[in-house]
Amino acid sequence: MKTILYLNTENLIAGMTMKDEAAPEANNMALHACTAPERVTENRRKLATSLGSELNDFVLANQTHSANFHRVTSQDKGKGAIDTEQALADTDALYTYEPDLLLGSFTADCVPVMFYSKTSSLTGVIHSGWQGTVKEITLKLFDHLRINEQIDPADIHIQIGAALSQEKFEVDEDVYVKYKNLGYADDFMYYNDQTGKYHIDNQLTVKKQCELAGIPAGQIAVDRTCTFTDPSGFSYRQDKQSGRHLCFIKRKST
Repeated sequence: MKTILYLNTENLIAGMTMKDEAAPEANNMALHACTAPERVTENRRKLATSLGSELNDFVLANQTHSANFHRVTSQDKGKGAIDTEQALADTDALYTYEPDLLLGSFTADCVPVMFYSKTSSLTGVIHSGWQGTVKEITLKLFDHLRINEQIDPADIHIQIGAALSQEKFEVDEDVYVKYKNLGYADDFMYYNDQTGKYHIDNQLTVKKQCELAGIPAGQIAVDRTCTFTDPSGFSYRQDKQSGRHLCFIKRKST
């Protein structure tokens, strides 16, 4: 089982599962995009064991490319862990203050964001495909945490996981205009005269949203692995039958 650990300390663990041809379903973690659900469940179980967790510690959502977020509590424990029917509905970002809950987000080219606070028990994950980015899910969540939950953005640390590169994220004018209308994404786009396509860096646009929310740039790490070109990446753009990565974070109880 191939997994990148971005963070592994006494108190926190965060990472991203990667494609692994030696594993069942190539280490696919998504029940909504698989051919053998029992193999995906077994992949999740193995991941849980490797992280010192139980499968029932997972909290997962049915993602819809929305700007919706959900504060996870112990009552949500196990939701989405073994089926999609019990997953949190219509949600693309999760956060919690409770330990031992493993929050997860599925991606296959979209931008995954894992975050935590140094001064509180806050942890969370965000799924930001291009639709989520133009809806500003990341910026809206951090504004919510600052305004409604008195979280200081200066205390938040971010890990942006592997995603589709700018070279491979080519779009038509309709999507370009949506990014243009954000007012701060110009530096992350270019036009290819030969193909008539625009190329957008979704990772750096999301990073900019974190900065606009007040998170210091030095506290934002970006994994520039391209899920399209790297053999360990699941890419929906490359293969519509693609599996999914699981990006995750958990605060360990002490």
